[in-house]
Amino acid sequence: MFTGIIEELGTVTAVEQQGDSVALTVHGPVVVQDARHGDSIATSGVCLTVVEQTPETFTAFVMKQTLDMSAHGTLRVGDRLNLERAASVGDRLGGHIVQGHIDGTAAVLETSDGDGWRRVRFSLAPALSPLVVDKGSVALDGVSLTVSAVSPEDTHPDAAWFEVSLIPETLEATTLGLRVPGDRVNVETDVLARHVRRMLRLDAAAQSLETAAQPLETAGSEAR
Repeated sequence: MFTGIIEELGTVTAVEQQGDSVALTVHGPVVVQDARHGDSIATSGVCLTVVEQTPETFTAFVMKQTLDMSAHGTLRVGDRLNLERAASVGDRLGGHIVQGHIDGTAAVLETSDGDGWRRVRFSLAPALSPLVVDKGSVALDGVSLTVSAVSPEDTHPDAAWFEVSLIPETLEATTLGLRVPGDRVNVETDVLARHVRRMLRLDAAAQSLETAAQPLETAGSEAR
């Protein structure tokens, strides 16, 4: 588990193709200082497992599924990543519960600078729209953020959007300060929202089965 509070900006130093996966090496002396083989490190929101390390770098394998559904599929040497070690028991939860299991990506649509802060609007995939709410939590490239606005409910699904407001600390300490329209970021919606949607879907499916079974039960009774 992670909190979405970024510890350092890492730099990709190697991207090596290994069949349909990639061996990703990242320079991150802060997060690697107490890392051990098998530890988890969030890389711009994607939870990866340390398989090799030096005093200043770590290497992890990125599977095909992750490459396909995240922005990691386009990583190149020199790219920056938001890094965070897994939370320890007893740590303060400064952000929100982040699993490192992203739901997809979102594109930057527009940005607008205010007095020391920046508003950023992102695209919102139809499948994720029910999971993103105004004043709710979302992790973008692993950064814990509060949604500041969402598109109206009557917006066409393909045109849906949401916004976040970034303070100077976030702009400076994470990769989000580098994002411009057209860039894509990894998105992880709130785990509680995902559980609620799952329960609602199961309830709806159960009710549908009960409704479908009622005519059969009635017909059987009449036959007797």
